[in-house]
Amino acid sequence: MADVSPRADAARNRSLLLAAAVAEFAEHGVDAPVAAIARRAGLGKGTVFRHFPTKDDLVAAIVCDRVTRLTALARDLGTAADAGAALLEFMTSAARERQRLDLSFLTGDLGSEVTSAQAELSEAVTALVDRARERGAVRDDVTGTDVLVLMCVPNDVVKHLPGAPAQLWERYLAILFDGLRPEGAHPLPQPPPA
Repeated sequence: MADVSPRADAARNRSLLLAAAVAEFAEHGVDAPVAAIARRAGLGKGTVFRHFPTKDDLVAAIVCDRVTRLTALARDLGTAADAGAALLEFMTSAARERQRLDLSFLTGDLGSEVTSAQAELSEAVTALVDRARERGAVRDDVTGTDVLVLMCVPNDVVKHLPGAPAQLWERYLAILFDGLRPEGAHPLPQPPPA
């Protein structure tokens, strides 16, 4: 059996830690102890701190990973034949990801890497929305910023309904997406956010 290089071993450990942290945070919230994350990953607590000196660094890495994956998806869907279906697929994936682990409680500065990743996501989503708008799949006054803001809505609505079925967010995403369509659209009362 071939030896695993230190670089490959470090990448594997980082991946294990991120997956363990996501699972631990989903079950116990962001206050879950680092020791529980290390245990879930099958690694020592020292390994966690070698990769992520603080818990904030770990949280930022999770956010950055999620944002980077959404950006890649938006870019991949940017050349789909059906621009409207591509936008809906993106919004569905974003809502599904948020339902899996809601990090909306995180506020403030998560670091320059997250800020840069968020800017790339904004650019990719804007391109996706622009293309859908050009093809007549969404109303003329919808912007990429509108969609970025609306991505959170389906899950935010459901979390305020005690005992709601886990997949109820799909209903609200469908209602929301119908509101983006040009058919029957009325002028919006305010300009889009900057």
